[in-house]
Amino acid sequence: MTGHDMGGDPKAWRMPPHDFPMPPLPGIAGAVPIVGPFLPGMDATDLEAFPEAQPGEVVEMNDGDKLVMSASLVRRTLRGKTFLMYGYNGQYPGPLIKANRGATIIVEFINEIEMPTTVHWHGLRLDNRFDGIPNVTQAPVQPGERFTYEVHFPDSGVYWYHPHMREDIQQDLGLYGNMLVAPPEPDYYSPVNAEHALILDDLLMDDLGPIPWGDRAPTHALMGRFGNVMLVNGVTDYELSVERGSVVRFYLTNVANSRTFNVVFGGAPIKVVASDVSKYEHEVSVSSVVIGPAERYIVEVLFDEPGDLEIVNSIQAIDDFMGRFEPQVQKLATIRVNAEPVGDSFVDAFRMLRDNADVTADVDAFREHFDKPIDHRLELTLDIENLPQAIVQAMQFEAGLYAPPLEWNDAMPMMNWLSSAEQVHWKLVDPDTGKENDDIGWSFSVGDVVKIRIFNNPESIHPMNHPFHVHGQRFLVLSLDDVPNDNLVWKDTAIVPVGTTMDILIDVTNPGTWMMHCHIAEHLHAGMMTSFTVTEP
Repeated sequence: MTGHDMGGDPKAWRMPPHDFPMPPLPGIAGAVPIVGPFLPGMDATDLEAFPEAQPGEVVEMNDGDKLVMSASLVRRTLRGKTFLMYGYNGQYPGPLIKANRGATIIVEFINEIEMPTTVHWHGLRLDNRFDGIPNVTQAPVQPGERFTYEVHFPDSGVYWYHPHMREDIQQDLGLYGNMLVAPPEPDYYSPVNAEHALILDDLLMDDLGPIPWGDRAPTHALMGRFGNVMLVNGVTDYELSVERGSVVRFYLTNVANSRTFNVVFGGAPIKVVASDVSKYEHEVSVSSVVIGPAERYIVEVLFDEPGDLEIVNSIQAIDDFMGRFEPQVQKLATIRVNAEPVGDSFVDAFRMLRDNADVTADVDAFREHFDKPIDHRLELTLDIENLPQAIVQAMQFEAGLYAPPLEWNDAMPMMNWLSSAEQVHWKLVDPDTGKENDDIGWSFSVGDVVKIRIFNNPESIHPMNHPFHVHGQRFLVLSLDDVPNDNLVWKDTAIVPVGTTMDILIDVTNPGTWMMHCHIAEHLHAGMMTSFTVTEP
């Protein structure tokens, strides 16, 4: 390994910033990852030659409409630094696609970035051919090539699209966007004064700009790449203005590589309405919203006090070196509540916690399966090889200490940065067969109801929470550690905390070859994925 770059070259490896003062581990002072550094447009000398990215547009789509969408290099300025990122249609985030439930649209995708890519339509139960999985459902879209997707919207709610090749780079650099699918029922949700889609993200930067990504494989393979710059809809200073007494519906999406957010709306009351693929059986009042990578939540918030209010990420960060928790509050956005009262008041509807009989009726068809035997099991763990001995020794020491259920921050930034996906192998293990990751190969039929028990092994050398994502189907989280879930919602992604056993019930309706994987981008590219086939009966 060579030493850190000392000449101020933004394209060279340099130690990333971290939350707390931490001396380098003995034996790895000056070390850099074994993979090379990558930034988009590495050879570009004139950034002004690239178009400046524009705020994301709203695109209203009817059944049968066509959208032409490209992925390209764009110029951004964040924290006073100008550099190149990626954008769908030159925008941050990509176009917000609005469509009605049941609609199908055509998206002609053009790849104008310097690496192969695809588009995955996260959470949609669409035709398998258009799921965007390279070498499984389609060939990678090479630079300069096109691919036409048919995007079907069978479920109401909020969804998102992103690449499924080197997400650790492409998604982190701005390739993401939302889809809002409107229900035909006028009273599907409670009345509100306004609604907004908020995409939560983070970016790892220092005084020279973004910390480079790994060229042939991801860095930060242990914990995933945590950023230190918080972004909402691609900006650091997102603001909204509302009138006093307004009830606002927010569609929240977490597109961060690894960070789980705990979102607080400045003390304003919050009502959780829905998550990934449906409403909840019962609306609930909460003080904050925990949202893992790739999850979505639909919440309603009452702004009844005038003044400026901050949306924040409020967590208990870990200072790993000192072995202590530190409260940490990171600003995400500002809500300006005007003194003038709102014209139409929906406060009474907000204060009513609805029981959604339509969701309960849907779930009722599956209750006979809740107590069925486990069909399959998965264990979440990892192997390591060829990491520097100092890192291995530190991990062995930490393995006997406290492992938090959720990693809210990067508690070991240098060790994490130095670990590549060539050295860290995250695994889905079928304990009944001993098979791992791509070798598991489960087969189901349309109409099956499959119960899977997922165990996140806390005895591994580095236990970590995992947002577990199933493509093309929907599932219910039945229980955590044998405690039944008394408020069900259809999901496509759910956090499995360290040491937790989660039982999920998959509604198998969609034929094809599909993936299930951890949605921490670096864990996915370090192997934590498998595929399953669904055949017609």
